[in-house]
Amino acid sequence: MLQETLNNIVDFDPEALDAFLNLFSPLDFKKGMVFAQKGEYSRNIAFVKSGVLRAYYSNDRGEEYNKTFFTENNFVGAYSALVTGEKNLIDIDALTDCNLLVAEYKKVKDLYAPFPKVERLARILAEQFFVRKEKREIELVTLEAKDRYTIFQKEHPELEQRIPQYHIASYLGVSPTQLSRIRRQR
Repeated sequence: MLQETLNNIVDFDPEALDAFLNLFSPLDFKKGMVFAQKGEYSRNIAFVKSGVLRAYYSNDRGEEYNKTFFTENNFVGAYSALVTGEKNLIDIDALTDCNLLVAEYKKVKDLYAPFPKVERLARILAEQFFVRKEKREIELVTLEAKDRYTIFQKEHPELEQRIPQYHIASYLGVSPTQLSRIRRQR
């Protein structure tokens, strides 16, 4: 699964692919477990083989705002903290039981010089992440909630059956009551 995903992004030579794949170890991650915690230093990235994780912000009142979801065949990590070496600004936890492949981010970076295709992979993944992030930010400020919900359904058709509705509401920037109203109107 990981190998297929990687080869769809970059045409790896066998040596680079083996070096990259050998960094990852399987980890069963139970629902509710924390992958990255606000205020701590992140060291790991993971590839999601199965399950759903969320990245979210929380304020001083304990209110949570879902930033993004990580599902199968995607990489998960507190990227800005990993890149800057600073403490996490977000939390990442498992919304379902997950099967992950985990690697130390530093070891991935150590492969950049000897294997330029690994660095190319990282650049492409960062570019894709940036594009998704920018698109989402624009949607949050320019679209009505019902339109954001329609986009969510198209981009994540399986998530409504897998995670609680209040997480979807938070992601859409609406209250659970507003989401219920939007869903009833369809």
